[in-house]
Amino acid sequence: MKKTYYLFNPGRLSRKDNTLKFTPVDENGKEEKPKYIPVEGVSDLYCFGSLDTNSAMYNFLGKQGISIHFFDYYEHYTGSFQPKEYLLAGKMQIEQTSHYLDTYKRQLIAKRFIEGASFNITKNLRYYLKRDREVNDHLERILEFSQQIENTTEIPNLMGIEGNIRQVYYDSFNIIVKDHAMEGRSKQPPMNEINALISFGNMMCYTLCLDQIYHTQLNPTISFLHEPGYRRYSLALDLAEIFKPILVDRTIFRVLNKKEVQSKDFDFHVNKVVLKESGKKAFIRAFEERLNETIKHRTLNKSVSYKHLVKLECYKLSKHLLGIETYKPFKIWW
Repeated sequence: MKKTYYLFNPGRLSRKDNTLKFTPVDENGKEEKPKYIPVEGVSDLYCFGSLDTNSAMYNFLGKQGISIHFFDYYEHYTGSFQPKEYLLAGKMQIEQTSHYLDTYKRQLIAKRFIEGASFNITKNLRYYLKRDREVNDHLERILEFSQQIENTTEIPNLMGIEGNIRQVYYDSFNIIVKDHAMEGRSKQPPMNEINALISFGNMMCYTLCLDQIYHTQLNPTISFLHEPGYRRYSLALDLAEIFKPILVDRTIFRVLNKKEVQSKDFDFHVNKVVLKESGKKAFIRAFEERLNETIKHRTLNKSVSYKHLVKLECYKLSKHLLGIETYKPFKIWW
């Protein structure tokens, strides 16, 4: 089974027959012991350090269908190398564009994204409410905002509702998370440990959604909730709204409450907080465990991983765009 590989150290990536050879380089430029990765077992690569390679390597990765996602020191996603979009189809491109241009059709899909996100957020709160966390007020306020979704007639208003839901939800983190204060949402840069984890986790979820979109006929640049813009794959932002509460937030609650990530795993600067390599590794370890966890799918009647749920969401959206089946967002049922 193919898997994701994470490259935290700067280094050199080369090819040795059908094996990827990654040679880490220390801070003095000295090469360390190389690591060999059989190319048949690689789905994609996440690079958190500088990568030295050449066009021949990218050609090889492209032929193998392997993506590389790049991130800077401050955990910002900076871009991806994606192999040739082998599944893009003209009919899907036309229908996706048509649904974006039609105000009613676009709003219908955008509402479903917020509906799914809101529902999954409330499931998180109900989970902790049963564990004696005093989040009932937050839950009720979010349910009130959720009732306004269907009455919206413009995307900016819908985004406003989503923003209100998120604000109340993030306030509840002060109650759910032990020993760490949320102190409001701050990003670019994050100002404390929780915000650093949210930014890092959201970026991981966005990249996951982008990678799953790539394996469908959908075009990642044409979105419905977030406005399509230059230099970003905005459909991945749309899909990430549904899965952030399930994949990112639950991972944050776990790593902080179980002390898998602690204050020593962060770098504190005057006006920002970033994860150290130890913190990134601990979070990714928990995140990967979450992605590989399986649940019994009620419709398919078989066990599927959380990671595969994202691809299934892409398929459901595709069916909606082609007029096969009305799109219903994924809602956690357990």
